[in-house]
Amino acid sequence: MKILNLFLLLTVLLTAGANAQEKLEQDRKAIKSLAGFYKVNFNYGEVTSPNPDYTFSKPYRSHGNEWAEIIVDEPKRIVIQHMLAIDDSTVIKHWRQDWTYEDTNIMLYTQDNAWKKGNLTAADVKGKWTQKVYQVDDSPRYQGYGTWSHVGGHDSWSSETDSPLPRRESTVRKDYNVLNRGSRITITKEGWMFEQDNKKLLRTPNGDKLLAVEKGYEEFTKTDPKKFDYAKKWWQIQQNYWEDVRSVWADIIGSSDTFKVKTMANGKLLYETLFTLGDQSIKEKWSANQNKEKVKAALQAYLVN
Repeated sequence: MKILNLFLLLTVLLTAGANAQEKLEQDRKAIKSLAGFYKVNFNYGEVTSPNPDYTFSKPYRSHGNEWAEIIVDEPKRIVIQHMLAIDDSTVIKHWRQDWTYEDTNIMLYTQDNAWKKGNLTAADVKGKWTQKVYQVDDSPRYQGYGTWSHVGGHDSWSSETDSPLPRRESTVRKDYNVLNRGSRITITKEGWMFEQDNKKLLRTPNGDKLLAVEKGYEEFTKTDPKKFDYAKKWWQIQQNYWEDVRSVWADIIGSSDTFKVKTMANGKLLYETLFTLGDQSIKEKWSANQNKEKVKAALQAYLVN
């Protein structure tokens, strides 16, 4: 009887392990399908407010051509770099998303471009993927974790986390300082949908005040890869420099429990400084060590102690 019970237990454990591995591969497939060549439509609008006298902002709509390229593909870590292709001679290195599996390391946004390390346990993140989103200059933007669902052949993932103000509002809004992002990613036949239920919060020492709730849709629809020929050539030249930039940021983020970033120093925005260094690196053929030394030195002016 003991042998039979041991055999049954072993069978259950092996089956559970096989199912977990199959689920992990489903997750990886879904995440990797976010990469590709897309036309993107951005639609945002405030839908409600607890204040009856609140003046709703105008809806925001925009569009563009975006290439999402997998630059790291490891069993439990997938990194996707986005590029905006403006025309045949202009490309903008856009946002980046790092996906990590069962990752207990997370940086949580507080306010005023400041972050702190979160306290996650193995139980908190079991079976879950963290999406770590970074700015165009590779500084952190927001990080959230959740479970990928594959019910009925539909792949989706969701999370909720705090973030800085979106770029479309950071220069025009001063009445709130934290965006609580409710994010949902759904894979579609034509590409994927990035749906958001966002709460605009004014965070003070006395707590959070809700100003308004916003609904957002970013629709990624597959398009002709030929539109991105220039972007691919540009990235081929620039990618080694930006790999070194990511390495410097990783050291900075990993060396402290808290950190704060200034968006401007010495009359230049952070992304302007790093993009200028990138062009200089290509022109002067800097080594990886030179890149890291130059980037590390430049970032000191933007880090608040």
